Amino acid sequence: MSTPIADRRGPGPTAPLSPHDYEAAARDRLQKPVWDYIAGGSGDETTLRADRAAYGRYALRPRVLVDVDRCDTATTLLGSPVALPVAVAPMAYHRLVHPDGELATVRAAGETGALTVTSTFASTTLEDTAAAATGPLWLQLYVLRRREVTEALVRRAEAAGYRALVVTVDTPRMARRERDLRNGFGLPPHIVPSNLDGARAQGLHNGQEGVSLLARHAAAHHDASFTWQDLAWLRSLTRLPLVLKGVLTAEDARRAADHGVEGLIVSTHGGRQLDGVVPALEALPEVVAAVPEHCEVLVDGGVRRGTDVLKALALGARAVLVGRPVLWGLAVDGAPGAARVLSLLHDELEEAMALSGRPRLDLIDRDLLRPHPTFVPPTDRDTTPR
Repeated sequence: MSTPIADRRGPGPTAPLSPHDYEAAARDRLQKPVWDYIAGGSGDETTLRADRAAYGRYALRPRVLVDVDRCDTATTLLGSPVALPVAVAPMAYHRLVHPDGELATVRAAGETGALTVTSTFASTTLEDTAAAATGPLWLQLYVLRRREVTEALVRRAEAAGYRALVVTVDTPRMARRERDLRNGFGLPPHIVPSNLDGARAQGLHNGQEGVSLLARHAAAHHDASFTWQDLAWLRSLTRLPLVLKGVLTAEDARRAADHGVEGLIVSTHGGRQLDGVVPALEALPEVVAAVPEHCEVLVDGGVRRGTDVLKALALGARAVLVGRPVLWGLAVDGAPGAARVLSLLHDELEEAMALSGRPRLDLIDRDLLRPHPTFVPPTDRDTTPR
């Protein structure tokens, strides 16, 4: 059961009713450096805000007198059946917000029938995470300077039953994240990148103001020379499907499809990489149009409501990935909190499908949308003092 939080409408506690409720509760619970690491973006955080605002630029055109007695949210992602077109995005170090970390997250995803993408920089090993999972798993992969380390991660993922590799392609280096620099952000001593050996896990603790130890670690270990030519090497290592995460243009989407990539994730890295790029939702249509139907396109960044999921599907996404809201739920109530966030998104999507006259996912198309005539950007909820 979710932990009660204050009901601002009157006296007495109430369970969180939306992802935004979990956001407020998580912010109150987490130490400021951890909150800033999760909530923050790069540069002026323009893209961080734009990803969220993009959903408000579309209005819905509902159809009526449609049989919506039953709405079906089930689909498949690269052949894996899932109960809803919402997956858990790859995020590092879940144990920053809850001691059970990634184990709680995959249990929550399994409870709700959702897919999880586990990070290379998880605070739990990919094997332990797989052992706790009851739903499908993909492994997010950074290509590291030591190619043998990357190859070992691929082999471990295959052995543990992961069903796809998600190669992050927008992070040849980590962008400047000023919140982390001001906080001198580093990991607590008990948290390490559990999928790397001790030598490659060093240098992430004992932070100092003006220095992001995570950025320094990434610069030491990420392979900034990885190119399209090297993708063939990665393809040669495994028969697992490859998904590229961080594609924002039709040109790169076409090139990825030409290289035999099975999926793409349109993503701004949660507004944490190049600031000022096109919001992921706005980039989605050109990416979808550029690739054949068998190349599945997903999108992440800014999803907070079931109607956001509906809009992304209408623009051609196979599914969305959700990051920060899952961590909010995890911070507030562990696995039940993360499961509640995913359940809320599922229930809101089902409601939106019914009220828009689209009882099946294959009926959700571009005709559902029009530009919003009175668009007002959403309030940035993270500007008020703690």
